[in-house]
Amino acid sequence: MKILLYGINYAPELTGIGKYTAEMAEVLAAGSHDVRVVCAPPYYPEWRVAKGFSSSRYANETRNGVRIWRAPLWVPAQPKGAGRIAHLASFALSSFPLLLRHAFWRPDVVVCIAPSLMNAPTGWLVARLTGAYAWLHIQDYEVDAAFSLGMLKGSLLKRLALALERMLLRRFDTVSTISGKMVEHALRKGVEQSKVARFSNWADTEAIYPLGRRSRLRDELSIPDAATVVLYSGNMGAKQGLEVLAAAANGFAHRDDVVFVFCGNGPAREAITAICGNLRNCRFIDLQPLERLNELLNLADIHVLPQRADAADLVMPSKLTGMLASGRAVIAMANPGTELYEAVSPRGVVVPPGEAGLLVSAIEMLAGNAFERARLGRAGREFAQAVLSREAVLGEFEAKLCALRAGTSNS
Repeated sequence: MKILLYGINYAPELTGIGKYTAEMAEVLAAGSHDVRVVCAPPYYPEWRVAKGFSSSRYANETRNGVRIWRAPLWVPAQPKGAGRIAHLASFALSSFPLLLRHAFWRPDVVVCIAPSLMNAPTGWLVARLTGAYAWLHIQDYEVDAAFSLGMLKGSLLKRLALALERMLLRRFDTVSTISGKMVEHALRKGVEQSKVARFSNWADTEAIYPLGRRSRLRDELSIPDAATVVLYSGNMGAKQGLEVLAAAANGFAHRDDVVFVFCGNGPAREAITAICGNLRNCRFIDLQPLERLNELLNLADIHVLPQRADAADLVMPSKLTGMLASGRAVIAMANPGTELYEAVSPRGVVVPPGEAGLLVSAIEMLAGNAFERARLGRAGREFAQAVLSREAVLGEFEAKLCALRAGTSNS
C-alpha cells in the first residue's frame, strides 16, 4: 500500500508529536508499505530550525525505509497570535506544491496529522484527486485551544474558524484522535460516529524502562543522593500551565531534600526561569537527545504533569506515556471527568489545575513515602506495557488502515 503522511512535525530524534509521526511512518514502512512523508524541518519545541536543516530551502532524505520531503517555513521567535498563524500558513503554502507532486505518485491513503489543521485541506484535495482514502489524525484541537488559552480572540473570528474546522472534519473518510474525550469532541463537531476512531499515543516500553540504578544525570546536575527529584520534561508553552509548578518550587525553597528539574524549551521558559530560576533547589536544562531520554525520565523520583484546566480535554499530553513507562510516580493536574484524570488517577496522584498548595501537599506526601512512590511507579509501568505499547497501538492502526482501504476498493 502507498501511504502519504502529511504533517508539519517530523523529528525522530526528539520527543513529542514529531517523534510519534516518525515512528508511525517507520512501523508502516517495516510492514512492507511504501511510505512517504511531507513535513517541515525540525524546529519544535525550541522554535528555531535545527542545525543541519534549512528554513528556506526544500530538501529530501530517506530514513529507515521512509522517504521524506521537507518544505521550508517561517519560524517566529515568539509564537503568539498572528505570528503563529503566519508560521503555520507558511508551511501550508510551501508544502502545497509537494503534495500536488505526490498526486502523480497516486497514494492509496493520505494521512494528515494535526497540528496543523491548516495542512488538512491540501491533504484532502490530493486524496480526492487520486481516489485515495483521506484520514485525519488529531493530536490537538488547536482551534479550540487557541481561543481557550487566549492565543486568538474575537467572537466573529472564533465562529468562522470553528465553522471552517467543522466543514473540513466532516469531509474526511476517517477522523482519529488520541483519547476518548477527544473522540467525543469530534462527534460534537459533527463527524459521523462511523468515521471516528481512537488511537492513543503509545510508549516505547523497550526504550523507556526502569533503570534499576540512579540516573547519571544526578551527578551532572549536582543533586544530592538523598534528595527527591521532581521532574518536568517537555515543551514550555501556554498549554502547560507551568506557573503553578514554579510556585510549588518556591514552596520548597527552604528545603534541600526536594529538587525541581525543569527540562525543555519554549516560549514560557524565560518567565518560569524568572520565577524560580535563582532558587538553589531548581535546575533548568535543555531537552536531552533521544539516546538520553531514558536516563532523563529515570532522573525523576516524581514526574509532574501540570496542565491548564481550559485545555484539559482539547489536548492529551504525549509525554505521559513515557512517564508511565519509566516506572516512576506521576502527579498530574486535572479535574475529574477529564481523560487525563481517568488515565492517571488509578496509578498516580491527581490534583486540580492551578492549585499550587495542593500540588505542594502531593509532592510532600510522595517525597516522604518511598514505598508509595514505588507502588505507583509499578502500576504505571504495568499499564504502559499492557495498554500503551507501540506494537499494540500501531498494529491496530495499520490493521484498520488496511481494512478501511480494502473496503473502499471493493465498494
